[in-house]
Formats: sequence, structure tokens, C-alpha cells
Amino acid sequence: VQLQASGGGLVQVGGSLRLSCVSSGLAFSTYAVGWFRQAPGKDRDFVAAIGRNEDNTYFADSVKGRFTISRANAENTVYLQMNYLKPEDTAVYYCAASSGTPNSKYNYWGQGTQVTVSS
Repeated sequence: VQLQASGGGLVQVGGSLRLSCVSSGLAFSTYAVGWFRQAPGKDRDFVAAIGRNEDNTYFADSVKGRFTISRANAENTVYLQMNYLKPEDTAVYYCAASSGTPNSKYNYWGQGTQVTVSS
């Protein structure tokens, strides 16, 4: 099982990025997928998640209204669209898959992708 996160980079304040999480070796459509982030010296925090049903989405308060999450099961991919980026969004972003609900334990984790927002 492998989760591959990509799409990070350097962007200016107010800019946008779209992160992708591609899965292999997993019955992807049966898993909830979440995004988490970890800034230097800080704990890993929840960012957003999407259930098996694309209608079930969840966001941290800090990103509500700025980030959206979607999935393309035929492509084994979940996207995190990040708009109106702020310096405090700078972190390594990780995707993870849960065989339960988005609030359950996450079974599989991908490597991170760095997002840097410059002011």
C-alpha cells in the first residue's frame, strides 16, 4: 500500500496550490482520506478529510472557506485545493487513509509534501 502526496511548493500570500494524494495497492473508494500538516517545531494537525461519500467533508476551523477537498475514485486520487494561502499555512502536508470514518484512526500514511507561503 502506498500513498503519494504531491503538489507542494513555494507560493506567495494569497496564492493557491492543489495537493494530490494518489493511492496504490488500496481499495481506495472504500477508505476515507485525510490531510494533515506539521509545521517546524509543532505537532501534526488535522487539516481536512473526505469520507467514502464525497458529500462528507470536514475541515479544521483555520482552513474553512479557503480549502476544499475532493476525490476521484476512478483515479485513486484525493485533492486538496488550497486558496488564499497564509504564511501560517506553511508546513509539510501529509495524506492518510482510514478504513473507518474520517474521525477514525488512519491506517496508512503517505510521505509529506512541503508547502511554503511567503509574505
